[in-house]
Amino acid sequence: MDKKPEIVIVSSVFSHHQKPLSDALFDMLQGRFAFVETIGLTQELRTLGYNEARPPYLVRPYVGQTKEAERLICEADAVVFGGPQEKMILPRMLVNKLVFRCSERPLKHGMEPLKYFPRLVKWHRQNPQGKRVYLLCASAFAAGDYAKFGLFRNRSFKWGYFTPFKEYESPELLLKKKDPKKILWVGRFLDLKHADDALRAAKILKDCGMAFTLDLIGTGVMERQLRRLAESLELGGRVRFLGPMSPESVREHMEQAAILLVCSDKQEGWGAVVNEGMNSACAVICGHAVGSAPFLLENEQNGLIYPSCDVAALADRMSDLLSDRSKQAALGAEAYRTISEEWNPRLAAERLVELTENILSGGDGLGLFKSGPCSPADTIRDDWFPGKL
Repeated sequence: MDKKPEIVIVSSVFSHHQKPLSDALFDMLQGRFAFVETIGLTQELRTLGYNEARPPYLVRPYVGQTKEAERLICEADAVVFGGPQEKMILPRMLVNKLVFRCSERPLKHGMEPLKYFPRLVKWHRQNPQGKRVYLLCASAFAAGDYAKFGLFRNRSFKWGYFTPFKEYESPELLLKKKDPKKILWVGRFLDLKHADDALRAAKILKDCGMAFTLDLIGTGVMERQLRRLAESLELGGRVRFLGPMSPESVREHMEQAAILLVCSDKQEGWGAVVNEGMNSACAVICGHAVGSAPFLLENEQNGLIYPSCDVAALADRMSDLLSDRSKQAALGAEAYRTISEEWNPRLAAERLVELTENILSGGDGLGLFKSGPCSPADTIRDDWFPGKL
């Protein structure tokens, strides 16, 4: 192509998780980029420390920019569509212009047989055969879920969320400054996040006489219940509830912690905290059902994976790392390398542009990259992890 393609991202919310990729695309495409935010930050997200941003490429139809949003979505060379307003993308579908569906896994609650045929009809109507519509998988399980409905076969690519990348002049020095006994959990206090598993695993370690501290950052509907659980497990002095924090403050705690726990179940679409922890050179212990786990983590290489919701297995992984500082450091160093060399927003932007150009030129994009963002996404079963019980 003589000039760079114009790309538009459509999503419900423009957050600090979206900004690094968007900034890279805006710079790389010399302004031929826009982000259409369809809803905006909710009060819940503001409470969690999300701040509103107004970059020059942001278009907000809900505050009077509807016509500009419609024009951009219609005229762009490619649209990455992750919003719920299907009517916004329909005109583009009708004229067969390039669309990338950006989706977490749709079957977070399983197949739900009674919903199968309604979903089959709806999703095929939204993604008609013969149209130029592809899938960017913001979950390692998305390709497999859609394949159950005959969709996006050989048209699925690895994607995700690309949190701000912080480059450290000396990752080795960062690792040396970490507290080898400090464990961190970050997220909203919701059932799907299973902070209670972290507390119960901490109880096992305490009863075994292991030295550690567990800090929990966040807030949510289960906070009172979790505090009561920590008290009943007699974890006083070992566990601290630090409340919600800004993304910058969370990163500071990650820089101090040797170990990060991610305990969510299959309802966790991606889990951006995994990116952030790996970028901070934490040794990440992650449940196998978390959407980012199969893409970002290789067990015993750049993190540890355990069968989600298995408290005994979680405690075993925690004990393993608390007993071996060199393993902590090795996993943390490799985690940092993974983010710095492959799963960062700048590289993702470059690959999205290259994938777009390839498809617009008649290619299928499947041979461009062997791993990382925009490489082909295989179907992955829920029980993919060998250690799954």
